[in-house]
Amino acid sequence: MSAEWIAVDWGTSHLRVWAMQGETIMAQAQSDRGMARLRKDEFQSSLLEMIENWLGADPVDVVACGMVGARQGWVEAPYSAVPSAPVPVAPIRVPNTDARIRAFVVPGLKQNAPPDVMRGEETQIAGFLANHQNWDGVICLPGTHTKWVQVSAGEIVSFRTFMTGEMFELLSKQSVLKHSVGDGWDEAAFAEAAADTLSKPEQLAARLFGLRAADLLHNQNKATARSRLSGLLIGAELAATRPYWLGQQLAIIGADGISQIYAGALQLQGAFVETANATQCTLAGLSQARNLTRQTV
Repeated sequence: MSAEWIAVDWGTSHLRVWAMQGETIMAQAQSDRGMARLRKDEFQSSLLEMIENWLGADPVDVVACGMVGARQGWVEAPYSAVPSAPVPVAPIRVPNTDARIRAFVVPGLKQNAPPDVMRGEETQIAGFLANHQNWDGVICLPGTHTKWVQVSAGEIVSFRTFMTGEMFELLSKQSVLKHSVGDGWDEAAFAEAAADTLSKPEQLAARLFGLRAADLLHNQNKATARSRLSGLLIGAELAATRPYWLGQQLAIIGADGISQIYAGALQLQGAFVETANATQCTLAGLSQARNLTRQTV
């Protein structure tokens, strides 16, 4: 099977590829060969291993987004400054590739004050806006580094990044809380903790240690502790982002599980939230970027 073009989402820890025929997915694959695990000379071979069977006699366009465009990636795709369209310039051509492919990388976006950057999320936002004409509001992209993005008139006006997901990972696996946090989910415990730090974010550090104390003194269920930890951190994030989401049209782009957690916390505050599938937005955004590659061929 020969693909018309190949879509690539290449993050820090994972590589996902899709063989595309127009807007239709013909095949897909993924691996753990993310940017952080590769030397600069290993990117092309890692990609070819996954897409070899999708290549034909003529060169195939490969359009990639994510950390593949970082300084440590396959090719550095310089940031564009906001305010701007999500993908304001044509993707960067990767030089000296295998003759069977023409590879392009979507540039990320930067904000000078306060300083912030994104790679990959801009493509998802482009895909979301392609299917939501004249949409104005705030987009939340939850993950290891959650983004809150203000969108107006088809442009990203400003954004902020929160390390909430990474903090959860570190606290649950590398801090004293690793002895008290386990698997499972307690919706009521999450909601209570999120509301707590939304109203009293200054108490976060004390509330965190309270999870350990509740285990030692009251044998708190480890699933409850996990849910409370998530609620405390997300509640603090929502307190900090209140100017973004309060009274605004809201959309969440992410994996279904984490998107529902964020949506639930926001809905408890009276917010109306729309959710969008991250993969669908990524592919729609890469398709938009592909339309710009003719400027670099």
